[in-house]
Amino acid sequence: MTILEFHKALKNKKTSARETAISYLDKIKKENKNLNAYLEIFSARGGSASGGEYDALKQAKEIDEKIASGEEPGALWGVPIAIKDNILIRGEIASAASKILGNYVASYDAHVIAKLKKAGVIFLGRTNMDEFAMGSSTENSAYGPTKNPRDTSKVPGGSSGGSAAAVAGGLAMAALGSDTGGSIRQPAAFCGVVGLKPTYGAVSRNGLIAMASSLDQIGPITQTVEDAEILFNTIKGKDEMDSTSVLPKVFNRAAKIKTIGIPKEYFSEQGLDPHIKSELDKVINKLEKNYEIHEINLPHTKYALACYYIIVPAEVSSNMARFDGVRYGERKDAGNLIETYKKSRGEGIGLEVRRRILLGTYALSAGYYNAYYSKAQRVRSLVAEDFKKAFAEVDLILAPTVPTPPFKIGEKTNDPLAMYLSDIYTIPANLAGVPALTLASGAQLIAPHFEENRLFEVGKFIEHD
Repeated sequence: MTILEFHKALKNKKTSARETAISYLDKIKKENKNLNAYLEIFSARGGSASGGEYDALKQAKEIDEKIASGEEPGALWGVPIAIKDNILIRGEIASAASKILGNYVASYDAHVIAKLKKAGVIFLGRTNMDEFAMGSSTENSAYGPTKNPRDTSKVPGGSSGGSAAAVAGGLAMAALGSDTGGSIRQPAAFCGVVGLKPTYGAVSRNGLIAMASSLDQIGPITQTVEDAEILFNTIKGKDEMDSTSVLPKVFNRAAKIKTIGIPKEYFSEQGLDPHIKSELDKVINKLEKNYEIHEINLPHTKYALACYYIIVPAEVSSNMARFDGVRYGERKDAGNLIETYKKSRGEGIGLEVRRRILLGTYALSAGYYNAYYSKAQRVRSLVAEDFKKAFAEVDLILAPTVPTPPFKIGEKTNDPLAMYLSDIYTIPANLAGVPALTLASGAQLIAPHFEENRLFEVGKFIEHD
């Protein structure tokens, strides 16, 4: 069931929160061993007792008791969802799929978790991901790769691959992920589900283990656009603990959408797979029934990937400094403090994370800061300006999410550049901070800042037409 369908069934007493939670937990117990979508289940019924403070069936029972007492169920009461392993749930492990945080127990709820708890959501467990959200295939997890439920020989995408696989495989009604350069949208496209990267600042990052703080954003992965809208409207808004978050009043119901732009740079790419282009052509044909389609230019798109892979490692090198085996993570004692740091980080942090720390440290070092990092920030401004000019001409932008279909597990692990190219169409929206929605078809819709409603309106038109 979708969130909307489940709400109607719960309201009409055709199902219960406990009954629904049990059905998901039983399926997880049966199928997760093969998919590796979940790292931990918050109930012994799911095949492993979490040992933490949260219990899915206990929460479901409380929801049913409220309904039995005559309370009207809220839109998200009893909805069983999966949570990416870099979002904190108080009393539960949050490892970011890394050995160095394998024993870290969250001491507080992320802002989005607190909001979802208040809304009556049931958390099934924490999902697998690329270590510290660094990757595009969920193969970088310290706990093994996740498989794509549509084809288990293929990757589910990353870094929110566990969340996308859980939704696509029927192991969760919906999920939360995080998106720094496409980490919600790319796995959503690979798994054939819906993924939303909200406007930067629309959703609080408080309680999200940081990768690149100027780009990270939490968002939903769902079965339908309508479900994504319901979850987004619950988690959005200002948080005093996150100075980059904004007041809800900035979210405006868009004026009537008339024009949709097709970026020439996205469709003229030689690397765009013919099958994906064919699917996008079908979407364009649908849109032409209701909207004007215009070709637009985003000229600095070609620099976005290089710009991103300077800015992100630089921020990674700063954010990862705290994981030294002293304040966080498992400590590996050595002869002295420096050797303890080296041993703790060397054994606790994986290859891709180390690669990005090294690249970022280099880009920020004396003599190279101006040559790399500061130039990348200027290019970032140009990418953002491209979108600003485009939205002066059109109301929305349609683009591909990924250049190719899902690739085989192990196919790109020895070629980091080929892996990075998986994010070529998603990165520009992160650099500009604008919202973007990926549909099950693989089409990506991009809107102006804080105009998520435009995405939902056109996304639902595409789904239901």
